[in-house]
Amino acid sequence: MEGIKRYLENIEPRTAALSTGAACMIGTVVVLLQKGYTHREAKAKIQKAQNRRTDSLQRAEHAVLQYNKSHPETDSALILTLSLSELTKKLQEGSLNPEEVFYSYMEKTLDLNKDLNCCTGILLESFDQLKTLDSNRKGLLYGVPISIKENYGYKNYDSSCGVVINLDHPAKKDSVLVEVLKKQGAIPFVKTNIPQALLNYECSNPIFGQTLNPHNPLKTSGGSSGGEGALIGGGGSLLGMGTDIGGSIRIPASFCGTSGFKPTPGRLSTQGMSSIYRGQKSVPSCPGPMARDVDSLALCMQALLCDHMFSLDPTVPPMPFNAQIYQSSKPLRIGYLESDGYTQPSPSMARSVREVKALLEGAGHTLVPYRHLNLEYVLPELITKGILADGATTLLQKLEGSPVDPSLRAQIVPYALPLWLKKTLSFLLKPFSPRVSDVLGGLCGVGSVQGLWNQHAAVEDYIQETIAEWRKCNIDALLCPVTGPAYNHLYCGKLTSAASYTLLFNLLQFPAGVVSVSTVKAEDEEELKNYKGVYQDQWDKLFKQAVCGGEGLPVGVQCVTLPWQDELCLRLMKEVEQLVKQSKA
Repeated sequence: MEGIKRYLENIEPRTAALSTGAACMIGTVVVLLQKGYTHREAKAKIQKAQNRRTDSLQRAEHAVLQYNKSHPETDSALILTLSLSELTKKLQEGSLNPEEVFYSYMEKTLDLNKDLNCCTGILLESFDQLKTLDSNRKGLLYGVPISIKENYGYKNYDSSCGVVINLDHPAKKDSVLVEVLKKQGAIPFVKTNIPQALLNYECSNPIFGQTLNPHNPLKTSGGSSGGEGALIGGGGSLLGMGTDIGGSIRIPASFCGTSGFKPTPGRLSTQGMSSIYRGQKSVPSCPGPMARDVDSLALCMQALLCDHMFSLDPTVPPMPFNAQIYQSSKPLRIGYLESDGYTQPSPSMARSVREVKALLEGAGHTLVPYRHLNLEYVLPELITKGILADGATTLLQKLEGSPVDPSLRAQIVPYALPLWLKKTLSFLLKPFSPRVSDVLGGLCGVGSVQGLWNQHAAVEDYIQETIAEWRKCNIDALLCPVTGPAYNHLYCGKLTSAASYTLLFNLLQFPAGVVSVSTVKAEDEEELKNYKGVYQDQWDKLFKQAVCGGEGLPVGVQCVTLPWQDELCLRLMKEVEQLVKQSKA
């Protein structure tokens, strides 16, 4: 009850008079999450999962120790500095062997996990796969150790999504993408941490705990692919696989200083992957690669977009990777924006876009101003109401019997309110806090099958309106900010509004990627002191608090293209990466 009262007071101080009465009315909300397993049963399942992780880590450490004793000549430090393209070349030509690469990354991952808590378990079958790897020597990723997000299906391992109810249900077979990665010679060797129920951009759950940012442990690594972001950003993996429903690849890439790519939904298979909201179609989730650089993302996409994937999952369009578009140097007409008009960017977010814009113009591209269409309507009515069309019922059911992680508590309190109270609060808050009012309205869900059809039709209309706007502006791509820098812990659940920079492109089904281009400077921190926000409401105040103390942290920009133009998006990302690198030389 006290949590509910604090939530209402945090939304808008003037609602304090409402908070006590409302909290009394909905005190039963917390009880809803205690159904299902008893506390003792939940604790036992969590302990069992933690024991499995500990065992896998210990067995891997023992294997690494034995390998190092018998192979003292292995130059792990050198191996860990190689880019993916350099590494694959040396593996193919035989100047490096998969064993020394595998054990170098395994050792680094184990060390990094002790500081960052980014892994949910070592895939012990990877040691066996290493022994039979030569049968896939021609694969594009031959000998490359690869990390995978916890919700990727891997035979005999759980994909819990951070909720207790999903524990002890190991996958019966590998997901399609894991199968394809293995066919291409890659070695999936570790599963990485996620937030509870995935629908959060913090990275913490009551089973495996909280993942820390590799650049500053006082900051979050982002989410929901936060374990991947931390592991890659810390140097424990050079290629990983995440998923993205609202920025879940792009935000960790931004927070951890890496590159991440969300393809067009449907470009890569999702068969064998776990989610909390299976069947939700308005804002599709999709898998994608995360890596140190853009060439690695492109190589991964090229490896995945192969006949083997098209055969395993015939629902995926048989569109191989178009290297010609990726390697093109044709001048582009690029739209840009510094602010989406809903969440005022942090100073470093806006500065990074300005700097990259200047670099692109200097390289011969044309940049024109662009504005999103009707974002204040789209976020609550199409995105919130789309993802939570059932009024969050499914999410709350998945949390039954599970301790609620501290990072998620503030976020789910309004989800659990009775429908009548959501509507009442939405009405009462409209004059004081219009954004919160609109989101509470969205949390009511669609109400009926007809309401769902109407919502789907509205999404389709908005996609077509946006494409028409791109045509009108005659742009090939878009340059825009990505949420950052990394937040202080426990702010993500209070600030779903700030995911506006990434969520929109999931709704639009546009491919989008993030490139790290800068770091927070002292001047950015000084300018942040004068931050007011677009609405100057409680969410704007929380955003300022969330990003403060970020000097030295990485900052990225986001590149976006129209559906199915994934290679063009990667091509722009690559050019941004190269121009930034040249400007720093």
